[in-house]
Amino acid sequence: MLFGHKPYMIKVNIKKQSNYPVSAKDIKEKLAKFLESSGIQSDAVVNVSIVGQSKMLELASQYLGEKDVLHNVLSFPASETKGIFVYPPDGIIRLGEIVVCYPKSIEDAKIEGVLVSEKVYELIEHGARHLMGEHHE
Repeated sequence: MLFGHKPYMIKVNIKKQSNYPVSAKDIKEKLAKFLESSGIQSDAVVNVSIVGQSKMLELASQYLGEKDVLHNVLSFPASETKGIFVYPPDGIIRLGEIVVCYPKSIEDAKIEGVLVSEKVYELIEHGARHLMGEHHE
């Protein structure tokens, strides 16, 4: 650590149903490292939710206007809020929220021949890329 320079703090909040066997600790550690290596150079917060099919269908309907479309991951960047952006007075950047559909992750993992935990993290990282402004066509 350089004199007078405090390390950046990246906080990852995880919300999941107890019956979804994913390691919140592993996700927090991996995602914080990924964000730091991707250039996040300030204090930051990102929220991750692991949800079931009905919640993911509800979100797709509510925010995308898509009925009966089951996404494996959705991201909601805080920067896409309406109005003028005001830099937070506490200096903490709130990146947004990543939502992963656990049952869809299981299906995807089976198709791809990977562990469910690997697929869940891959989807979280994909969502994080969206929060940082990367988009695919």
